[in-house]
Amino acid sequence: MADNSDRYDSTLNYLYGLQKHGIKLGLTNIRELMNMLGRPQDSFRSIHIAGTNGKGSTATAVSSILMKSGLRVGLFTSPHLVSFTERIRINDRCIAESDVIEIAHRLRTEVSATDLNPTFFEIVTAMAFYYFSCNNVDWAVVETGMGGRLDATNVLHPEVTVITNIGIDHCEFLGNSISDITYEKGGIIKSGVPLVTASRNEDVIKQLSGIAYQRNSEIHIYDRDFRGNIIEIDDRHISVDYEGYRNYRKLTVPLSGEYQLYNMCTAIRVCEILREKGLPISDLPIKSGLEDINLQGRLEWVSQNPPILIDCAHNPDAARSLAVSVTRLFSDKKIILIAGIMSDKDIMGILLQIAPLAVTVILTAAKCERAALPEKLKKVMSDIYGSGANPQPSSVTETGTVREALDLARSLCGKDHIILVTGSFYITGEVKEILGAESILPRLREYT
Repeated sequence: MADNSDRYDSTLNYLYGLQKHGIKLGLTNIRELMNMLGRPQDSFRSIHIAGTNGKGSTATAVSSILMKSGLRVGLFTSPHLVSFTERIRINDRCIAESDVIEIAHRLRTEVSATDLNPTFFEIVTAMAFYYFSCNNVDWAVVETGMGGRLDATNVLHPEVTVITNIGIDHCEFLGNSISDITYEKGGIIKSGVPLVTASRNEDVIKQLSGIAYQRNSEIHIYDRDFRGNIIEIDDRHISVDYEGYRNYRKLTVPLSGEYQLYNMCTAIRVCEILREKGLPISDLPIKSGLEDINLQGRLEWVSQNPPILIDCAHNPDAARSLAVSVTRLFSDKKIILIAGIMSDKDIMGILLQIAPLAVTVILTAAKCERAALPEKLKKVMSDIYGSGANPQPSSVTETGTVREALDLARSLCGKDHIILVTGSFYITGEVKEILGAESILPRLREYT
């Protein structure tokens, strides 16, 4: 009889094998899956979070505050960095491998008796909601996989919806314009359910406001209804002041990056709305919840000697935010950049933001079928700097693997250098694995 490790590997092989069905936006399959499982999504209250960037940070902050308020909280995010189990958590504890095996087996058995061909994300969403229901969570904080309107998570009936911000990403599925993408993400807005957004794009706000008005949804807008300021920032923390229904001073968060201001303020506003609805959230859980956030892959130090910083920025907007923070925090350091980007992303848009940070650029590819080859990245770098209009890094090198890129970066790293790894979730996760993360990096992960 196979041991649990073999059964878990077999389960992951089944789940990742579902990627052959690709990405199929739509709610038909997930509704069928929910019916098979007894509609688990109806057994808990939820917060539903969409957006181009900041979903994971915002979701983690909301979850942490609710936990500190004494609630049992499920958290569903994607993708994972190292272990599949990171995606599904209750009170910040990852789902056990044995539960992954059991729930996936049940779904696989039931699906095999139908003509459904569910995607990876549809099955994993069903697994998460069933796990939350079986474990009697009070609340679930749920991040969309892609878009919103036709995302598998959109079978929820949440108490609050969130659209963190909107930028250009996943164009082949969501459309090529901000308006198209706003329409898709705005699809999570429900009748009578409050919406919180930290978008600073006036056109996006106008469009979201229109959708919210049609659905009798009260919209809470950053810098109009709530706002914040960074009081202190270093390479490991930010402290913020917040103004909303109540004012909070010097809230400390163990995350760096100026962009986290908007995510944290959004999370606080969500919790303020829940308090207005009668949930017992006092000031102390807001403070302690932010202080105890556990979030990987966002300006995260993974090594001190040599200093290695990872960030999962994977689109131009996220790369721009990363560049602002790195410039502010490390103006006295020389950056060795390791970049690995997915082939279906805006490679030029990302490199235009992050390459100017570096004196040395090392281009590589993560263990992922979608990873752009280093040669392709080098060609884009040549296009960027070929005219001579932009100041070029002193060195641009290609390596075949992330491990080779790390070895090269370490050999070049002096006392005044920092190694920055970015471009995708996949390269940041692989670096964590190489540097000693507990779990083995799966060979494939969900498209995101």
